Amino acid sequence: MKMPMAVDGKLTEVQFTRPSCDYLDRSDNFLLNDRTFNRQYASFYCARYKSMLPVLRQRAEQKWGKQKVQVTSLGDLVEDKRSVVVGTLFKVMELQPSILKEISEEHHVAPQPRRTHLTDNSDSLVLEDDRQRLPLSGNIDVAAHVTGIPVAVLGRVGDDGRFAVEDICYAGLLKQVPRPSLEADKYLVLVSGVGLVEGADDLLQLQLLVDYLSGFLGCDADQERASRVVRVVLAGNTLRQTVSTKDLARRSVHVDVMPGEADPSGALLPQQPLHQCLFPEASQRGTLRCVTNPYQFDLDKGIRVLGTSGQTVSDVRRFSNIDDPLDVLEKTLQWRHMAPTAPDTLSCYPFLDKDPFIVDACPHLYFVGNQDSYATRTFKGSEGQVVRLVSVPTFCTTSTCVWVNLRTLDCEPMTFDVAS
Repeated sequence: MKMPMAVDGKLTEVQFTRPSCDYLDRSDNFLLNDRTFNRQYASFYCARYKSMLPVLRQRAEQKWGKQKVQVTSLGDLVEDKRSVVVGTLFKVMELQPSILKEISEEHHVAPQPRRTHLTDNSDSLVLEDDRQRLPLSGNIDVAAHVTGIPVAVLGRVGDDGRFAVEDICYAGLLKQVPRPSLEADKYLVLVSGVGLVEGADDLLQLQLLVDYLSGFLGCDADQERASRVVRVVLAGNTLRQTVSTKDLARRSVHVDVMPGEADPSGALLPQQPLHQCLFPEASQRGTLRCVTNPYQFDLDKGIRVLGTSGQTVSDVRRFSNIDDPLDVLEKTLQWRHMAPTAPDTLSCYPFLDKDPFIVDACPHLYFVGNQDSYATRTFKGSEGQVVRLVSVPTFCTTSTCVWVNLRTLDCEPMTFDVAS
C-alpha cells in the first residue's frame, strides 16, 4: 500500500508491501452438509462417549496403571471393588432453567432475580455411559464441572449406591505440532462485538480502527506495522457495521467474519457462515470470507488458531463457579471439548455419528470473542504444549482490538479512545 508522508518538508509517497501469509481453513468439521432436525440428542451424546472412550481409557492407564485397577463399564461394577469407569458427566441443578418448572411455579410466585451463576450447594453429578447412569460422590468438585464433560473416575460403589470418587482424569491436550519459525513480524488482528451498541450511532472508533489498519493513521512506524497485518478476524456480532467490513476488504486485508449470537445466523451451534448477500460490495472481493463459529484455521503452514464468538464460554461460566473466560478456555482444552454444555443448555445441531466440538488438534492460539475485557496468558500442557489464550473484548463497549504477533504469539490490546 502507498502512503503519503512528509520527508524534509516535502510530501513523499512511501510504499509498504503487505507480507504474504499462507492460509488453510480447518473448519470443515463445523459445516452442515445434511440438515436433518428430526433426531433425538441421545445419538449425539453416544457419539461423544464412543469418541472419547479409547482416549480416556489410555489416559486412565497412564495415570493409575501402577495401581492395577481395572477399567470397567458402569453395568459391570461390583460393590466396594475399586474400579475405573469412563463416561459423560451430567449435572443435576436446582437452579437450571426449565420451562416445566416455570409453568408449575408461575402461580403466586415472584420472579427470581437474574443470576450470573446458576450453581447451588444442592447440585450433584451423575456419570453416564451408553447404557446407564450412576450418581457420584466423594472427591469431585461439583461446582467446577458442567454437563457433558467426558471423564474417567477412580473409586468404588458404596452401600448407598453412589460411586465414591477418589480421583478424576480428563482427556487432556493432544500433542502439538511445532510452530513454524518466522523471520519477521506478522500480525493477526482479533475484533469482536462491533455491532452491539444500544442507541449509539457514533462509529468514529470503528472508523479509526479501519483507517489504522488501512495505513491512513499514525506515523511511518505505525503505517509500517499496519502493513504487517495479514489477517483480521471479526469474532461475532459484526453485521451492523457492514460499511467498515467493505472498507477493510477494499484495503487488501484478508477479513474473516464469524457469526455471533446477535447476528442473523441460526442460533444452533456450530453457526454456519453468514450469507454473502449480507455483504454485497465486500463479497465481490476475494479478501472477505464468511466462516463458521467455532472457527479453526492454519496460518503460515502450521500456526493453528481456534476460536469462538463467546457462547460456549458464557454457557460454561453460567452453569459453574468458573468466572474467568481464560479459565474456561483452559478447562475446555483439558476436557478436550470446547462446548460440553451442548446440547443440554447450549443449542446445537443434532449430530448423528460425530461430535464436532471435540478438540481434534492442539491449537497454538485459542481465543474467545465478545468478552467484558481483554486478557491473555499462556497455558502449558503436560507434554510441553504451549497455547496462547486470548479473551477478546467487545469493541462497541471497550473500543479495543487485539493484535497477535504470529512470530512470537505475543498479544497487545489496542484501544481507539475518543474524548467526548
